[in-house]
Amino acid sequence: MTRSRASARQAGSRFERVIADWLKTRLSNDAIDRRVRNGQKDRGDIGGVKTALGGRVVIEAKDAARHDLSGWLTEAQTEAGNDDAIVGAVVFKRRGTANPAHQYVLMDLETFARLLEGGPADVCDCPVDHSADQWGDD
Repeated sequence: MTRSRASARQAGSRFERVIADWLKTRLSNDAIDRRVRNGQKDRGDIGGVKTALGGRVVIEAKDAARHDLSGWLTEAQTEAGNDDAIVGAVVFKRRGTANPAHQYVLMDLETFARLLEGGPADVCDCPVDHSADQWGDD
């Protein structure tokens, strides 16, 4: 059975609520919640998430039958920029389980490194020049 636009929107809203509620409980952070849509300057589906050192994290939540990993990642990165967040990540539905703890998280390696550091790349003491794309683009 295919989804209608309305049923897809409802599934997405339910998924966002489940993920926000789980993160709020798991991280003991009452600031985590679903965000109201912001139009062109969207700042992600879930706000109030921070790294261990206090940097903001934007989460884009997806419950979709078809995966558009590249498109979703671009959306999360754009929304992180709109929010001045250091991390933009996608949480997407893992088929076969409703357990929020078992859903997938998508981010690129640079974002993952920033998350592990807890801060923006420009405060990193590592020998890599994060502003230059020395590795090329596929």
